[in-house]
Amino acid sequence: MLRALLYELYGRQLERSIRRGALPRHVGVILDGNRRYARRMGLAQVAEGHLRGADKVEELVSWCDDLEIPIVTLWALSTDNINRQPEELAAIFGIIEQKVAAFSERNGERPTRRIRVVGRRELLPDSTRAAIERTEEATASSGPGELLVAIGYGGREEITDAVRHLLADRVRNGDSLEGIVQDLHPDEISRYLYAPDIPDPDLIIRTSGELRLSGFLLWQSAYSEYYFCDVFWPAFRRIDFLRALRSYGNRERRRGR
Repeated sequence: MLRALLYELYGRQLERSIRRGALPRHVGVILDGNRRYARRMGLAQVAEGHLRGADKVEELVSWCDDLEIPIVTLWALSTDNINRQPEELAAIFGIIEQKVAAFSERNGERPTRRIRVVGRRELLPDSTRAAIERTEEATASSGPGELLVAIGYGGREEITDAVRHLLADRVRNGDSLEGIVQDLHPDEISRYLYAPDIPDPDLIIRTSGELRLSGFLLWQSAYSEYYFCDVFWPAFRRIDFLRALRSYGNRERRRGR
């Protein structure tokens, strides 16, 4: 009881301090550790860890709403994850379908965020693609916030797809390969990324203690700040999020200068 009270007081003090400083406009989160959490907690199935992780997503989005962080990108499933056991994948896709639908409904209230999914959708089951399309259509005029969910996503794949589509467009316009090579520049590639209208992330958080990006937003994260947290994603607390924001606010962002 006393410990809970102290944490609450600490959290309030931390939040007041954070609100006085700089907050990120775009936060990316690598949702890592669902399976390890399930095993650590002795849950009957790994899928229960994924379900608790999906529930945590709703909490995170509400924290960002409260702090007026307008853009959130969550990495839910990588292209490498597609190779997992069929039983686990079926559970993950079912949870994704359930949660994206829940975000578009929000108890009948107009969602505060437009929801988009980025990644290679052709890798997903038909039912999952259909659920995603329904949610994107239902929230197309929602706002002012943005929620991007990376599903079937890989950073190398995104860059590859961007370059492929850029080349295809330039060739269709009659440009020669020599001409394309001579005037190709990063800004042109950026326009072909999965969500080119979204500004690059200011802060990227990874849970579970892993100290790598694993390909998350490789192109967009060139000048992002990183924060690595030991907590498994389903156990991630508001106070952990506030600590990440405090770390961000204490850094001097020079963007290579």
